[in-house]
Amino acid sequence: MSVTKIVLTGGPCAGKTTGLSWIQNSFTERGYRVLFIPETATELISGGVAPWTCSSSKEFQKFLIRLQLEKERIFEQAAENMNADKILIVCDRGALDNKAYMTVEEFAEVTAEVDSNEVELRDGYDAVFHLTTAAKGAVEFYTTENNSARTETPEQAAELDDKLISAWTGHPHLRIVDNSTDFEGKMKRLISEIATFLGEPEPYEIERKFLIEYPDVDVLKSMPNCERIEIIQTYLVSPDNEEIRVRQRGVDGHYIYFETCKKSLSAIKRIETERRLTAQEYLRRLMDADPKKRPIRKDRYCLADGNQYFEIDIYPFWNDKAILEIELSDPDEEIRFPSMIKIIKEVTEDKNYKNASLARII
Repeated sequence: MSVTKIVLTGGPCAGKTTGLSWIQNSFTERGYRVLFIPETATELISGGVAPWTCSSSKEFQKFLIRLQLEKERIFEQAAENMNADKILIVCDRGALDNKAYMTVEEFAEVTAEVDSNEVELRDGYDAVFHLTTAAKGAVEFYTTENNSARTETPEQAAELDDKLISAWTGHPHLRIVDNSTDFEGKMKRLISEIATFLGEPEPYEIERKFLIEYPDVDVLKSMPNCERIEIIQTYLVSPDNEEIRVRQRGVDGHYIYFETCKKSLSAIKRIETERRLTAQEYLRRLMDADPKKRPIRKDRYCLADGNQYFEIDIYPFWNDKAILEIELSDPDEEIRFPSMIKIIKEVTEDKNYKNASLARII
C-alpha cells in the first residue's frame, strides 16, 4: 500500500474547488483511492466559530490547527485500513496556511500549545501545490460570490496569496501554479505537477543546477518568501548505477528524516524515489554510510519567486560561491532568475558539483 498526503492551497478565488474535482477524476482513473479532507476554516466559520466570535484571532487559529491535525490523523488511520494499493489524501489547505493569518510570535505560541513546531507541521505533508489567486494575473475573474467565508478585496487577496506562499516556503516539494494560461490550462498544469510528483507514469525529476556567486545571506534572511533549512546529507553504500542517501532536514533543533534513491536516465532527468524515516530508522541507516564519502552539511535557502521555486545551497567550505538548483516540470521551461542571483555557469552536467562528488574523500 502507498499512502501519499498532499496539500492543495492558494489565495482566494484561485480555483481550489474546481481543482479538487479535477484531482478526483484524474487520479481515480489512474487507480488511486482519493480521499479529501475539507477546508477546516470554512467548516468552523460556517458553523459559527470564527475569528470575530472567538475571544481572539489567535484562539481561533489554535482551534483550527487542532481540528485540522485531528482530521488528518483520522483520515490517515482510515486509509491504512482500506483495501487499495494507492491512496491519495488531499488536504484542502494544510496546517501552515494558518501562519499567513498570524504574527510570527502568535504562530510560535499556537504551535507550542498544540505540542508541535513549524518543521513538523510544514513537512508532515508529502507535497504542497499552491494555486495563485485570480487577483494576480486574472483579476477580471476574481469574485467572492462562490464562498460565503471569503471577504477579501482583490488587493487583499493578492497580499494573502503572497503570505501563503511565504508560509509554505521551505517545504521540499512546493509547486506554484500561476495564471499564465487560461483556467483550463491552469487545471491541466496542476494535474501534471501532481502526476509528476507521484511518479505517474514514472517518478521523474527534472533538475537544473547552477554555480552562482556567494549570495548576500542577510538579504536572503530578510525576504518573506525565503526560508533557511539546515541539511546533513549522508551517502550510503549503493550499486554503481544508483545513488542512495539519507538526509536530516530542519532548523532550530526540529528535524525530519528521509531516504532517497536516484537512478540517472540523462544529465537532467532521473528516476527518484523517496521515503520518510523515523529518527531511529535514520540512525540505523547511518550504519551503512559509504566510508569513501564524508557527510555533507549545508544551509539551504528555499526561495519562491513568481511561480518558480529555487534552492540555494551554501556550504561551509566555500566563501565565494554557492549552488542554485531548480526542479522543472518541463526540460524546456524558461528559468527566470531573481535579480540578486549572479550566475557563474550552469553545472547541471558537471559531476564535480554534485553533492556526491563534493562528499568524496580524496
